Amino acid sequence: MSKKPEVFISVDVETAGPVIGEHSMLTVGACLVYQPEISFSMMLKPISDKSVAEALEVTGLTLERAEKEGLAPTKAMSEFAAWIAQNVPEDSTPVFVGLNAPFDWGFVNYYFLKYLGENPFGFTALDIKALFMGVMGCSWYETKSSAIDKIVNPTQKGDHDALQDARYQAELFRLIYNLTQCNK
Repeated sequence: MSKKPEVFISVDVETAGPVIGEHSMLTVGACLVYQPEISFSMMLKPISDKSVAEALEVTGLTLERAEKEGLAPTKAMSEFAAWIAQNVPEDSTPVFVGLNAPFDWGFVNYYFLKYLGENPFGFTALDIKALFMGVMGCSWYETKSSAIDKIVNPTQKGDHDALQDARYQAELFRLIYNLTQCNK
């Protein structure tokens, strides 16, 4: 079995709350880690009327706005899958990259499986926090984005806009990965 080339894709989501299947994924943003100008962004219609006020406040989104402006989940996930296929050569593997990847990947995985029957990323994700912890030998507490920023000095910041956060995360990944090259 030969190793396939990997295409790292930074993905971020904004949701109506933390419970997958109960709370809605309202926006998804993605970009190629090494070509962040190649990007995808989509607002989705809510799948329920359940929300956590703090989750909506941090993003400035509302369920009403998402209902009005968003795409139905099947259409949105079809477009996301098509974007992935368009930007990942057939002989390559798309790798989901996220900051606190378990949260974002969980929502993306659920939506892909529920609405399309398959997840182009498979069943794994690469977590930037865990990568940083491994590279730096630091504690989990020290993997907050604010702590990572102090070490790698990114030019971008996260702002709870899914696409902007995906681009910020892509920069963090590149900077942290460069640290691994220095440690060889």
